[in-house]
Amino acid sequence: MLLPQLREEVYRLHAELPKNKLVAWTSGNISARDPATGLVAIKPSGVRFEDLTPANMVITDLQGKAVDGDLAPSSDVASHCYIYRHMAAVHGVVHTHSRYATAFSVVGEAIPCVTTAMADEFGGEIPCAGFGLIGGEEIGQLVVDALTGHRSPAALLRNHGVFAIGESAESAVKAAVMTEDNAAIVWTARQLGDVIPLSPEDIDSLYERYQNVYGQR
Repeated sequence: MLLPQLREEVYRLHAELPKNKLVAWTSGNISARDPATGLVAIKPSGVRFEDLTPANMVITDLQGKAVDGDLAPSSDVASHCYIYRHMAAVHGVVHTHSRYATAFSVVGEAIPCVTTAMADEFGGEIPCAGFGLIGGEEIGQLVVDALTGHRSPAALLRNHGVFAIGESAESAVKAAVMTEDNAAIVWTARQLGDVIPLSPEDIDSLYERYQNVYGQR
């Protein structure tokens, strides 16, 4: 069995998606790219989260072709692999249909940066890309275009959901969790009134501190 440790990591992280209420039934997926081989471990298509195991994660090449595993890979595999081929620093991709973030996507609106926590994590708004059909590379292209030159590790796909990226699969999962958390905060705040924007200077300061000072170094 190829890449047992990567399979175990991707399997373990999938439990975070229902735990954080980012998915329903079989929707959503996580992949990780092995830096040594370039191979990708990804969720099998249409399998419920409680039925996932390390062994049924699918290993593909960077074109999305299965090279190890008995099941078909996620229907989003071509888009995951497009992201990996065009963003060398990315080793984890997460796709969710989380409720509040997807609500922003169906009105084609970016999530504005109006909390210090969002400035910390995203360094600005979470952009909303265009619409693409599932099954090919188009969604991956939209994600790459939306995030190139942007500090956000996540993008919305219009009428669809969230794609988050990271230097690891775990960091991509964190970005997906924080995307939904901030989407819920913004939506809730708007029920009370107009949100108060952060200045670009404050966003820059918060992002710099969080990325380079916060936590254990």
